[in-house]
Amino acid sequence: MSLEISINRETCMGSGNCSYWAAAAFDLDDEGLAVVVDAEGEPEERIMLAAQGCPTQSITVTRDGQPLT
Repeated sequence: MSLEISINRETCMGSGNCSYWAAAAFDLDDEGLAVVVDAEGEPEERIMLAAQGCPTQSITVTRDGQPLT
């Protein structure tokens, strides 16, 4: 099954860590906040590194409705 990635834009500070770790999956929008550009764009390990490296823990990754850690 595919990964589902969500970003809490209320807590995102736009550090860019996510796009550093998984550039094909994340980017910063015109407001300087993270967005998912392609949930399948990077290997799962890179996406998980990006989520774990988020300084505000604003990224949630799930598969089949279950959070991945």
